[in-house]
Amino acid sequence: MVLLPDRHPQKDFFILDISDVVPKDDMASMEHPLFSLATKPDMRHLVYKNGINKLEIIPSGRGLPTIFDKDILIFCISQLMQKKNRGEKIGKRVRFTGRELLVATNRPTNNLGYNRLEHAFQRLRGTTFTTNIATGNKIETRIFGLINEGGFVRTADENFRLDYCEIVLSDWVMRAIENDEVVTISNDYFRLRRPLERRLYEIGRKHCGGQPKWHIGLAKLQEKTGSNAPLKKFRLNIRQIIEDDHTPFYHMELTTEDVVIFRPRSPQSDLSPEIRLPEWAEGKARAIAREKGWDYYALRSEWLSFAKSEATKGNPSKNSGAAFVAYCKKKERLR
Repeated sequence: MVLLPDRHPQKDFFILDISDVVPKDDMASMEHPLFSLATKPDMRHLVYKNGINKLEIIPSGRGLPTIFDKDILIFCISQLMQKKNRGEKIGKRVRFTGRELLVATNRPTNNLGYNRLEHAFQRLRGTTFTTNIATGNKIETRIFGLINEGGFVRTADENFRLDYCEIVLSDWVMRAIENDEVVTISNDYFRLRRPLERRLYEIGRKHCGGQPKWHIGLAKLQEKTGSNAPLKKFRLNIRQIIEDDHTPFYHMELTTEDVVIFRPRSPQSDLSPEIRLPEWAEGKARAIAREKGWDYYALRSEWLSFAKSEATKGNPSKNSGAAFVAYCKKKERLR
């Protein structure tokens, strides 16, 4: 099964800063199966346990929130992190146009796309979570929804045109943002067709990161994905996804012992001392990123990839701090 097409390759440079916002996902929901992998209404009452952590999910009248509904949260988290990195004040209330969301998450901008948003809001608002998962260095047992409110404002004329959308995020989600418990994800995440593919990428991104490899037993992986398929069927699904090999940044393997191995497609070694970034350089780079509204971590990751590539060619940086700051200033001129 091929990737979804890139529906908006040029983005929309005239609205917000959609072309600049780097997609971000919160680590708590990447770790735990908060979202259903079903494509039809999922009315199951779910309970997950992992050590001391317990998660109970009671669906809304429209069912459990799906992995595709999560795009809305990713969009909101990404927008708030962009503002936070610019030094702007942020809050739980996020306002945006439907088009901004649909473009950023690679969705069609037709009437079907807008209608699906309303149902997604209902699932995100109506589903009840009871959990003691830690966010922001706190452990709480709390009953909550992923969003406190969600709504649409339409024009009062005969066209009844959608003007803007507004979401109020829950305190649980906001603590992850305020404490930087988020990671950058690939834009190609939004091109993955299968719900399971999206969930596997999240798990790989959370646990493997840039390590040479990370492995997990098949049964444990199924539990982490939230899949309710029989293990035999789940194994077949994993093999198909491995054969298609579309997972952004990661390549997966399934051994004869039912162990799934995640490996970065371009393994990166640990930072060597000669390209370690000193604090003064990171401080200057953060200031440049904040002034220009860039995502500092994406800028840092981009430079480190470049520096490592040059080092493997025998051209290591003699002064990593100065080189990094110069790179940021050069980017500033090229913008």
